[in-house]
Amino acid sequence: MTIGNAEKEDISDIFRLYENARDFQKTKGSVLWPQFDKKLIETEISENRQWKILINNQIACVWATTFSDPEIWEERNADPSIYIHRIATNPSFRGQNLVEEIVKWSKRYAEDNGKEFIRMDTVGENKGLINYYQKCGFYFLGLSKLKDTDNLPAHYHNATVCLFQMAAK
Repeated sequence: MTIGNAEKEDISDIFRLYENARDFQKTKGSVLWPQFDKKLIETEISENRQWKILINNQIACVWATTFSDPEIWEERNADPSIYIHRIATNPSFRGQNLVEEIVKWSKRYAEDNGKEFIRMDTVGENKGLINYYQKCGFYFLGLSKLKDTDNLPAHYHNATVCLFQMAAK
């Protein structure tokens, strides 16, 4: 298993994983991810903020990071943090605890970048995801009604999100 930055050549695989994630969300009755703008993914790749786990030369999982997320985290955005978004796992690799691998990686990445916290959010009150992320080491901070969502993807508009955080050390 290796973790590294996604590349332009991975874009079609990333979108396939997002589609798989939407299909999975449908089976769980979750809020569905929208079709993400290709330019968003291209920007994340060019800024080295789109990541992948490779297992046997296959993309097993992807996610994006940022160091700022003010629309979701509001005043807490001032805390030195990394924010993880859009974890999408290849169905062939589900059940292999890849989020735990992302957590291990995130702790090193946060420390290397002088960040104190690792943060995530999910749209809606998905009790299964809340329990899973807590099992992976995140503290559930509760629900937050978003106020300024104009610059966020469509699934965040008029949304309530679950906020998760862990210390980087």
